[in-house]
Amino acid sequence: MQKRSTYNKNTQIANDTMYYIYEYIATDINIDDLAFNFGISKFHFHKIFKEVMGINIYETIKSIRLQKASSLLLTNKYSTITEIAKMCGYSSQTSFIRAFKERFHQTPKIWRNGGYKEYSTNILKDSKISFYVKEDFEKIEPKIVKTKSVPAYYIRHRGYITSEIKRVWQKMQAWVYTNDIKEYEQIGIYHDNPAITPHSDCFYVAAIISKDGTDLSNTKLPYFDMPEALYATFEISGKIGDALRFIQWAYHDWLPKSGFETTTNPSYAIFRKNQFLDEDGRFEATYYLPIQYV
Repeated sequence: MQKRSTYNKNTQIANDTMYYIYEYIATDINIDDLAFNFGISKFHFHKIFKEVMGINIYETIKSIRLQKASSLLLTNKYSTITEIAKMCGYSSQTSFIRAFKERFHQTPKIWRNGGYKEYSTNILKDSKISFYVKEDFEKIEPKIVKTKSVPAYYIRHRGYITSEIKRVWQKMQAWVYTNDIKEYEQIGIYHDNPAITPHSDCFYVAAIISKDGTDLSNTKLPYFDMPEALYATFEISGKIGDALRFIQWAYHDWLPKSGFETTTNPSYAIFRKNQFLDEDGRFEATYYLPIQYV
């Protein structure tokens, strides 16, 4: 059995690696350099990452690249397939098309021209937490905001499964009480789009931003800086299935018509009422969709 100090150190290494991958997904990510920076061997680095995240690091990088690309192909209509491939770290269009076809069973061109619709519908139909009914979100008026960079303390979990995410949020709630944090924001971060990613493969982040200046220098929970970026925000409410349908609508309907394009930053929701903690299973939230001026 691992010592707690070893467990905490390994968890930090794996989470820092994930943060690095997301931030530098457009670059050639060098595993040797990462292992060296952590002061461990490449073999040990691979072992730690797989033990914590449950997946091989190379497969993780590949999956993140393709998930980012699958969204960008829909929303960034002024970008060529080659440009999107480069934004996601592919130096060769040929290798990108081959990897994309292996993952989504269709070429990027077919996906962009409508192939994503059936794929996404099947993802939501297969989900145990989604009741696939077409909702009308057109009346929701977005606001355009620029956020500031703030530290967020978090737990990362692989799998967007209700019972599992509830336990993650319960741990975050216990962490808040343990540190006597009075004012804070609860944030659900969708690094993987749950409208086009099998929920067993989704990486979900439950995060807390302290608003009252509590000293958290001794906490063992990892943290990262939320990016300063441009977002379209939407006021949403309902049950968990409504959140999934809204994310699908935001990426598949609103963004392509909006005059904006998205970025490789994740979308996220700041909860005023958290469906994973409230007994009635309902949420009220502001949803942040990353955008850029075209």
